[in-house]
Amino acid sequence: MTGFAADPAFDGGSVFVADWPLCQLRLQDDARFPWLVLIPRVAGAVELDDLSPADRGRLMEEIVRAGELVRALGAAAGRSVDKLNVAALGNVTAQLHVHVVGRRRDDGLWPDPVWGRDGARPYDAETRAAVVARLIV
Repeated sequence: MTGFAADPAFDGGSVFVADWPLCQLRLQDDARFPWLVLIPRVAGAVELDDLSPADRGRLMEEIVRAGELVRALGAAAGRSVDKLNVAALGNVTAQLHVHVVGRRRDDGLWPDPVWGRDGARPYDAETRAAVVARLIV
């Protein structure tokens, strides 16, 4: 979309997967959790109210779609998702973005939030490529 660019900060912790109708879909590079990030491709968007009503509806549909993919990633890894965490925080990177994270009661951070916590475990290159390929279909 015109004038959109993802904040370069996203390159440090996630990888581009695809452009959806509204959002850029990214895989968070932390193998501990099935975790996707949606960045609405709307220039200057920081808050939800920066989106048109129609785009807010599209965002919700894409969040649901991302949740389905997160559940599928968890199942494929033999770690079914107990709870989806969905959040638009923006305290570190102000550009509007939404995290969709699959959580399990036995994960190392349960029940605490995953945002801003140490211990991220990046995917190895082969696994990252396989996960990204699974998301593109």
